[in-house]
Amino acid sequence: MYFRGMRKIMLILFCLASITRVNAQVAPDIAAIRKILFTQVMAWNNGSVDGYMKGYWENDSLVFIGSNGPNYGFKATLNRYKEHYPDAAHMGHLKTTIVSMEKLSDEYYFVIGKWALTRSAGNVDGSFTLLFRKIEGKWVIICDHSS
Repeated sequence: MYFRGMRKIMLILFCLASITRVNAQVAPDIAAIRKILFTQVMAWNNGSVDGYMKGYWENDSLVFIGSNGPNYGFKATLNRYKEHYPDAAHMGHLKTTIVSMEKLSDEYYFVIGKWALTRSAGNVDGSFTLLFRKIEGKWVIICDHSS
């Protein structure tokens, strides 16, 4: 009887240790991704589309999917943002909310969230899904679907 009780306790302790180890590995990644998203919002609210784009993968393989369909490449995405948000009145004040963050692997995270722009040109809001990839030790957005 004593042995079975000890076995259960050891199993529980092993599980807790495993969960703690996994959480310790995940926490820095989540913090890094949250920092990128926070920095993007700060750049946007300071009127800097270029600063906002620093969260994206600067590569021709970047994919942005908006209401007009997909755009491919960093430069095309940057140009799209600058065309749709040419000034402070159109940029407004951005607020985002992370709904969920899911680790897909050591190299990928999937993020679901909501965005809202309060602006003199008319308020707008929507949802987004982001695929983050760790490239050369740095998390970047490689795919953004915002609507």
